Amino acid sequence: MTPFTQAGLLVINTLVGLYLLLVVLRFLLQLVRADFYNPISQFIVKATNPPLIPMRKIIPGFGGIDVASLVLALIVQAIAIALIMLIKGFQPPADVIIWAAIGVMSLFLKIYFWGLLITVIASWIAPSSYNPALILINQILEPAMRPIRKLMPDMGGIDLSPIMMFLAIQVLEVLLVRGLAISSGMPAGIIIGL
Repeated sequence: MTPFTQAGLLVINTLVGLYLLLVVLRFLLQLVRADFYNPISQFIVKATNPPLIPMRKIIPGFGGIDVASLVLALIVQAIAIALIMLIKGFQPPADVIIWAAIGVMSLFLKIYFWGLLITVIASWIAPSSYNPALILINQILEPAMRPIRKLMPDMGGIDLSPIMMFLAIQVLEVLLVRGLAISSGMPAGIIIGL
């Protein structure tokens, strides 16, 4: 692989990966009804509004779910896959949309994994912090953590639900994402977020 190819892949992975992260976060923030007055939420909204506003005229929401954000995430991931394959010298196949869906699922799991890791570390370092990023992470994680906390017995002030959440994320990663990637014939290294 030439240095120009490596540089092109680095630029695509970084820029498209960051924008894809913003789009998926926008979907999650709307799904959990997070605080949109948070400065980080405002940044995400302003960064994702240009493509989403026209898309919402065509693709309506359904049951409180922002379908346009999901479609935009799939489009961004599919464009990234096509660009990566073209830079590597391959013709993008028809499976690009399936691979994009697998990549978006993987990104959802990674957001929950890293968000959970950040909150666990922050609970040790700054347990009562009012950082806007930590508040948003907690708002995203809480709907997924609540059922696990209800099932876990009281352990005397120690919350073991993050361990169960880490386990659930890893099981989903192995069964769904990696299993689907292998069964769809997806080549390694073309998905952002996987």
